[in-house]
Amino acid sequence: MTSQEWVSSARLRYLGTSAQKARLVVDLIRGKNVSEALTTLRHTRKTVAIDIGRMLDSAVANARQKKQDVDIDRLFVRSAFVDGGPSLKRIRPAPMGRAFRVLKRMCHVTIGLGERPARDGTAVPSAQAGTAAAAGTSARSAARTRPAGRAKKAAARGRARTGSRPKKKRKTAAGKKKKKAAKRS
Repeated sequence: MTSQEWVSSARLRYLGTSAQKARLVVDLIRGKNVSEALTTLRHTRKTVAIDIGRMLDSAVANARQKKQDVDIDRLFVRSAFVDGGPSLKRIRPAPMGRAFRVLKRMCHVTIGLGERPARDGTAVPSAQAGTAAAAGTSARSAARTRPAGRAKKAAARGRARTGSRPKKKRKTAAGKKKKKAAKRS
């Protein structure tokens, strides 16, 4: 995404957490409406969600400042990404006079907001969606119901593939006695 496609953006630099931890939270809000994203961040049990929520508020304020006639209800998180930042190198004492190196990682978070087109109720469905609707099912659900690969072969053999191998028969005391009797005779 280029910055020209964004209505507004906000960037949080040198956030004191690792990029991996921040990406877990940012992935939750990508593509959502701003109000829905703020609700998600408010109920996420991650410390970094507080900082990202503040940054999202800042991006909305930037949109209001940049474009006075922007409709906040139509804003959504068009792009959100996390880049790695510098690491502070620290030393932690270790046994027998040694030292362990500790990396205190940082990251840079960027959020870009876009504006969804207004819903007038006159939207014409695409040709592909129209044919699927005429058939009485969507293209996604039709693809999901069709067995593929191994599942298709298992269905042809008459048994369902559950993802695990069939269970082995358990050896019981009665089974062992039968086996011994068969060996003797």
